[in-house]
Amino acid sequence: MSNQPNILVLHSDEHSYRFLSNRSRERGGEPCQTPTLDNLITHGANFDKAYCQFPLCSPSRIAMLTGRHAHRCGAWSNGAILSPELPNWGSHFQASGYSTATVGKMHIGGSVQHAGFGARPYGDFGGMCSHQYDPLSRHNSTNAAGMDMRSRTADAGLSEVPESLLQENMVVRESLTWLRENRYDNPDQPWLLYTSFSRPHFPLTAPRRFFDHYYQGTVTPPWVGRTGDTVNHPMTLGAIKGFQTEKIKNEEMMKARAAYFAAVDFLDEVLGDFLSLLNHNRFLENTVIIYTSDHGELCGEHGLWWKNTWHEASTRVPLIVSLPEHRNRELPPIEIVDPVSLADIFPTLCGLAEITTPEGLDGVDLSGLLRGGTNSDLAQRAGVITESLSPRWGVGTEFRMIRSKRYKYIAFRGCEDLAFDLQNDPNEQHNLLSETKTADELVSLKAAVLENFDFDQVEQIRQQDMTLLQERYPMRITPKTPNQILLGDGRLVEADTPLYTPNVVSKNPSLDFDDYP
Repeated sequence: MSNQPNILVLHSDEHSYRFLSNRSRERGGEPCQTPTLDNLITHGANFDKAYCQFPLCSPSRIAMLTGRHAHRCGAWSNGAILSPELPNWGSHFQASGYSTATVGKMHIGGSVQHAGFGARPYGDFGGMCSHQYDPLSRHNSTNAAGMDMRSRTADAGLSEVPESLLQENMVVRESLTWLRENRYDNPDQPWLLYTSFSRPHFPLTAPRRFFDHYYQGTVTPPWVGRTGDTVNHPMTLGAIKGFQTEKIKNEEMMKARAAYFAAVDFLDEVLGDFLSLLNHNRFLENTVIIYTSDHGELCGEHGLWWKNTWHEASTRVPLIVSLPEHRNRELPPIEIVDPVSLADIFPTLCGLAEITTPEGLDGVDLSGLLRGGTNSDLAQRAGVITESLSPRWGVGTEFRMIRSKRYKYIAFRGCEDLAFDLQNDPNEQHNLLSETKTADELVSLKAAVLENFDFDQVEQIRQQDMTLLQERYPMRITPKTPNQILLGDGRLVEADTPLYTPNVVSKNPSLDFDDYP
């Protein structure tokens, strides 16, 4: 047997750092119930201040997988293409002797859909990014329930999809199947499995046992309202207009928040089931477990929903790493309070597996820190970087953000910069740059965030890069439902056909079955 650890990455979508029941209200936490993730924290390392590299699905995933700043890996917008010329977890670990697989949402564009992984049995092969909108019982074909902009909150509530067919449970079953088959074929080979779950991303729906718990009275209002110095900042106004959040009235907002709470809790239950199955099948004995998310969720904070802004709830995510040594109590649990980036995952995985780290990565190896040591690179860097470099909210609203231990500085391409003291102002209410005198550290942070970086040059690269990759790796299939699955004979077929284009056997079971309850 190989002494190298196996690696299991549990990846959710749109999970704000606030939504872990391990995080108290005093530390900015929301009252959700996540016992599975809490248990990983109890038997692992919890990174208190982890930031995504781009607060949007596709670019965040591409940047995370490649361990590079978004503008250095073609991570520009949703549907961006992951260039096979850049090493990523899948390709690098596959080439380094690991069996690798990805199951679930990838949300990358073009014809490079396996992303270097050795297997991909189930997921969104260029379709609707895995998110299973509710069947069209209330909407026409142009307004899928829970996916249209207004429908996202207006139709929040109970899921109409049978739990057995939900993407999260399909990811669990297909992942377990791959592990069992891989152990049969390659019993002595270490493996890396990247499992990617859709929730708590919209559509904001969940089973009744979760939704009713919050909607009947325990859901809280947004952590911070539309207040502070940035309420009229061009990016704030652009995001409000683009996401139509001014149309969300209080009752609709609270129902949607209840559904988000419920989606978080449901995902935690699924993860608990998954880890129990893996433990029962002895897949966790020499396995590094990582949990994180691609970006956060504003969930009504600052008058905003979704993501793609600089705010803490949009850019800050959970990051938990549980080593076998943590779970067998050779190492105590630890909380790391220094800011880290999802760019750090790639070099850290290499460090844990003791394989060569590719050159050109922007993250740092945290494996020594996880094993109880120190990390000089972490201590020396000015902060971690988050970028949003497509003019989604209007030309000039592109930004590059740096987070230090205390401060956050956001540089914009064409509107006023912002800075916050997150130690004394965690709700980002007071723009420090409105003061007469600017703190020396803020001057240093501005220099650091703009070092070797020019917005205008990056915009030229963006336009050229997107065109080149789209021409080189065009999408050649047109899926019609959110997820696809590989058959044993190699054909890729729609997995969600029963939900959206079903072969209806009975339109009224109460008339067709004498014992229908």
